[in-house]
Amino acid sequence: MESIKTYWVKNMVCRRCLKVIKQELEEIDVAVLSVELGKLTVRISTGIDNLIDSNITEVLHSNGFEIAKNEEEMIVENIKIALIELVGDLPFHIKEKTSEHLASELHRDYKLLSKIFSKNENTTIEKYLIKLKVERAKELIQLQQHTFSDIAYLLDYSSINHLSRQFKTITGLSMTDYKNGQMWDRSFLDEII
Repeated sequence: MESIKTYWVKNMVCRRCLKVIKQELEEIDVAVLSVELGKLTVRISTGIDNLIDSNITEVLHSNGFEIAKNEEEMIVENIKIALIELVGDLPFHIKEKTSEHLASELHRDYKLLSKIFSKNENTTIEKYLIKLKVERAKELIQLQQHTFSDIAYLLDYSSINHLSRQFKTITGLSMTDYKNGQMWDRSFLDEII
C-alpha cells in the first residue's frame, strides 16, 4: 500500500534547487510527485516510511535544506519565498503594498504574518525585504548594465538617494565604493536574514 507525504522545506528558494532535489531523490528511487519552492510531495510505500524519511532528510540536509518542523516555520518559509520571487522579477513594481501582497498570497492576516516572521527570524518583514533588495542591487551593480538610477527604478525605490542610504546602511559601503572596489561580497538569497 502507498501513501502520499508532503514535506515543507526550508531554504528552497530557487528553480535550480527544485531540479537538484528532484534529481537526487529519483536517483535513490524516491517517487517524487511534485517539487515546488518550499514544498516536496512524494509517494511512499507503507512499511518503509522511516527509511524513505531518513533518505529524504539526508538528501535535503546534504544540499543545505531543512524540513520545517511546524506551521510557523512553514509560514516563515512561504513569506521568504514570496518576497524572493518579488525581488527576482524586475522591474519590482507591485500595484499593492507589500503587506497586502503577502496577505493575499498567503491567505493570512498581515499582522499575524508579521508577528510570526519577527518571532522566528528576529527581524521584521520590511527589514528582510530591504536586505533582499540591496542584495539584488549588488547583483545589478556587478552586471554593469544599469546606472544607479536605473537600479533604483528597477527595485521600486522612490529615488536613488533612498536606495543609496539603504545600501550603505546594510553593506557599510556606498554604491560607488562597492562598484569600484570589485570586492563583490554577495550572499545567497536563501541565506539572508
